Amino acid sequence: MSTADQPVIELRKVTRRFGRQLVLDAIDLAVERGRNTVIIGRSGTGKSVLLKHIVGLLRPNRGEVYFEGRRIDTLGEHDLTPIRMQISFVFQLNALFDSMTVLENVEFPMVENGRQRLDRKGIRELAHRCLAVVGMDGFEHKRPGELSGGEKKRVAIARAIAMEPPPKVILYDEPTAGLDPQRADVINKLVRQMQRDFKVTGVVVTHDMKSAQEVGDRILMLHHGKFIAEGTPEEIMASREPHVRNFVQGVADPDDIDTLR
Repeated sequence: MSTADQPVIELRKVTRRFGRQLVLDAIDLAVERGRNTVIIGRSGTGKSVLLKHIVGLLRPNRGEVYFEGRRIDTLGEHDLTPIRMQISFVFQLNALFDSMTVLENVEFPMVENGRQRLDRKGIRELAHRCLAVVGMDGFEHKRPGELSGGEKKRVAIARAIAMEPPPKVILYDEPTAGLDPQRADVINKLVRQMQRDFKVTGVVVTHDMKSAQEVGDRILMLHHGKFIAEGTPEEIMASREPHVRNFVQGVADPDDIDTLR
């Protein structure tokens, strides 16, 4: 299999427990290069846990994780560093430092990364360019506390692409959470822009079906630790599987109702 045909990320029979709670149940996932894969599912179903396995923040109890054909779940922190330099993570709560300016937040990963190939001037210039890409030029000297939720998301995306060379993969954890529809639409367009302009492979976890349809080339639904549906946005929206249908229509699932009794 050529590199172009090989999944950029692959999970094989990945199982993860926290105590007695089974969160991921022997799941398989192959992320196609250059496309946006969206993982949907109700809150607390393990979507963010899955992302953390991809970047090595969590290790599976069983199963294997691969990046570009190389198994990474068994690597030590030192050997994981060059892998993580190719994968950016946009956290749900943005993870911006309140004590730093917007520009300093974007520069921070590059400054801290000893393997970064740019000098201090190059880092600053790249940070400025990335802020301009996401429409945040002119905000360099503001601090996160002075920004709206949508502006913070855009800064987080600027930080995610501020790498030299650019990342191959961006992981988005609930990128539109807490945003009004207009600001959510801006973020959805940015996710597509990253894919188009930077040739980035995206993995997006969300429970926002409008966002899933707008940014996703392929959607999978995670339910009770397993993928129960997979398809294009159109196929998922037309699914007759009861849990999927309830989720996309915003109808309470019987499983959720039972937990309240």
